[in-house]
Amino acid sequence: MKLKGYAMAALVAATVALAGCGGKSDEPPTAPANSVAAVAAPAGQDWTQVVEQTPEDGYRMGNPAAPLKLVEYGSRLCPGCRQFYMTGYQPLVEQYVKTGKVSYEFRDFPVHGPVDIPAILLGRCVAKEAYFPILDQMFENQPSFLDKQSKLSQERYASLQNNPVGLASYLGEDMGFIAFMQQRGVPEAKAKQCLGDMAAIERIAKNAEAAGREGVAGTPSFFLNGRKLDGGDWGSVQTALKAAGA
Repeated sequence: MKLKGYAMAALVAATVALAGCGGKSDEPPTAPANSVAAVAAPAGQDWTQVVEQTPEDGYRMGNPAAPLKLVEYGSRLCPGCRQFYMTGYQPLVEQYVKTGKVSYEFRDFPVHGPVDIPAILLGRCVAKEAYFPILDQMFENQPSFLDKQSKLSQERYASLQNNPVGLASYLGEDMGFIAFMQQRGVPEAKAKQCLGDMAAIERIAKNAEAAGREGVAGTPSFFLNGRKLDGGDWGSVQTALKAAGA
């Protein structure tokens, strides 16, 4: 699916229109003189239980004051992002986030345009504590979503190009996102309400535009302490974390 014809101006910005799955970027940070020290989590918790929405509209897991801040711009329908999540998420969390040395923030980036919107809206249609479990399960279920996407009515899709809410609702239904959320305790009425949130759709568009200005041109794209990393696989990210002292 292309962005052409979509009503939200920011989603037709060149930064997004040229984007694709599988980002590429700059060199990893220079290794520090000393390793970063571990930081204890609050009593009765581990750092994976500390989840907050950030001012940039992402969701961050881990120590808010972690000296190493890893940010991923990703799409829930991007196979490269799924590959990172399936291979890198658990070691990232267990070996780095739980130490308090590294925080991990996921920022949704609609690299595919409109088809990404329902997944983003519904992925945020839960309490913050459920954000990462739902993200995890969306990646696991990605092949099913993509299979349904291939069977969409192109005529219906085209007829809704200038109706962002209608298009999000149609895609949410026919790509199986609503049923997916129902199976995880989100009532159909609430899911449809989230899909109809025009303010949230506009916010997604603005976030995408801002990410493009920061140099995001594909997914997954990773930034460590504000510096874009080279490569989007777990090996590249782990190398950068180690080089930074994690």
